[in-house]
Amino acid sequence: MSIKAIIVDDERLARNELRKLLQEHAAVEIIDEASNADEGIEKIEAQNPDLIFLDIQMPGKTGFDMLADLEKAPRVIFTTAYDEYALKAFEVNALDYLLKPVEPKRLADAICKLQDELYKEKSEEGSIVNRGPLTDEDQVFVKDGERCWFVKLGEIRLFESVGNYAKVFFGTNKPLILKSLNALEERLDERTFFRANRKHIINLRWIERIEPYFNGGLLLELKGGEKIEVSRRQTVKFKEMMSL
Repeated sequence: MSIKAIIVDDERLARNELRKLLQEHAAVEIIDEASNADEGIEKIEAQNPDLIFLDIQMPGKTGFDMLADLEKAPRVIFTTAYDEYALKAFEVNALDYLLKPVEPKRLADAICKLQDELYKEKSEEGSIVNRGPLTDEDQVFVKDGERCWFVKLGEIRLFESVGNYAKVFFGTNKPLILKSLNALEERLDERTFFRANRKHIINLRWIERIEPYFNGGLLLELKGGEKIEVSRRQTVKFKEMMSL
């Protein structure tokens, strides 16, 4: 299985060194490289790689800023001079962190981990289609101030509109992202995510309880404890979808 990868690092020597190390790993094909975040975004969106090797500290936008600007985060192996203690401040579920200078053994471990994940995913999903709506298994990168997360869409139970932002509910976290609910609704799979009302999109798999509500609407209780009203108009659609 060929793994298509892009290297994003502002240091040419670091990019060359990584390319050299990756010659030992026939499964990884470097399809492109970028020297800053904006160039990285352009190339990732155009070429849809399986993996990016990403530096964190770059002039202008950091690697974290770049991920926050991508609609869908590919798998990421950070290659960074940050020490491990600094990295613990970021709650990101990256595939791995390789400290520079990159050790061949650590790189080999990271690639094994990736191959393992991709193999499991291919077995479970069959072929993976990258266009079309974002699925439960797609991961998004969420950045709120200094805190960052990789989150699978299936783990997000609720999006709530807050002006031009959306509050994202997963686990005990509720960070804000600069996306409108309408923009999110266009990209989310309607079989999983449902627009309950003007202010909320819910993940149908997180519904715990359904109760009748005022004016023919419904009240949904999610597994996280949130209670969300389904507008009367959306109740008709909800009942059809759930065959109630």
